[in-house]
Amino acid sequence: MSAVEYLFAPRKDHRGWSTPSEAARIFFIIAMIFSGWWSWQLAEGNVIVFLCLLMLISTPLLSVGWWLISLISSNYEPKVLTESVNNVDKSKKLPLHSFRKP
Repeated sequence: MSAVEYLFAPRKDHRGWSTPSEAARIFFIIAMIFSGWWSWQLAEGNVIVFLCLLMLISTPLLSVGWWLISLISSNYEPKVLTESVNNVDKSKKLPLHSFRKP
């Protein structure tokens, strides 16, 4: 598996649901650090202003970045999230909304 495929291939969890790729996870961390640093500079120590700016800056940044990553990821075959996902016993899988009441 190449580095690009490792980064951009969507991940499947034990239920078969798609989870974000490694590139999306790394982008989240980088975008939040950048947004936090820039927001803190603008807020000049005011925590409420910092949090508002952080949300204002990071929301469109993450939305556009994740959209671009999803366009690239659509070209790759999904991979399992961890190797233990292959060991899940499918016969014991419960429906999504089945909860036992005590």
